Amino acid sequence: MKNRNNLVEKIIQKLSKEKQTISFAESCTGGRIAAAFTAISGASEVLHGSCVTYSNEIKHLWLGVEREVLEQHGAVSSQCVSQMLEGIQRFARSDYAIAVSGIAGPTGGTELKPVGTVYIGLQTPFSQEVFHCNFSGPREAVQEQSTDFAIEKLAEILNI
Repeated sequence: MKNRNNLVEKIIQKLSKEKQTISFAESCTGGRIAAAFTAISGASEVLHGSCVTYSNEIKHLWLGVEREVLEQHGAVSSQCVSQMLEGIQRFARSDYAIAVSGIAGPTGGTELKPVGTVYIGLQTPFSQEVFHCNFSGPREAVQEQSTDFAIEKLAEILNI
């Protein structure tokens, strides 16, 4: 947790210095990424907003994820997370965005997408990247690993 707070503080400082902003679209992490940022003083300088979009309908209505993507690939897919990123960045008008969708468990897993399957995406002013992750452990461990991974990847992109 200490390392997470340290990284988030450095991210906030860098984005603030560069006068850039960030927003989040979270599903299986349930707002944990936003909570990690709002726990640090100065977050209001850079955090435009966050949506917890748990249901497919809300992913579609709030973020513009196409119904066809949800039907053909599912919410736990790179295609869905890519559209979540585009949707939250457009909605919040932020420079950076993080989106997460996955199966935290203990139920919901399938042979093709077992519990612990999580897609984590980062949108920058210049590019988009979606990572396919396979985490292990109980529900909370999957959520915490997903949160840490997203924050660490953002720090890497920002050269922190």
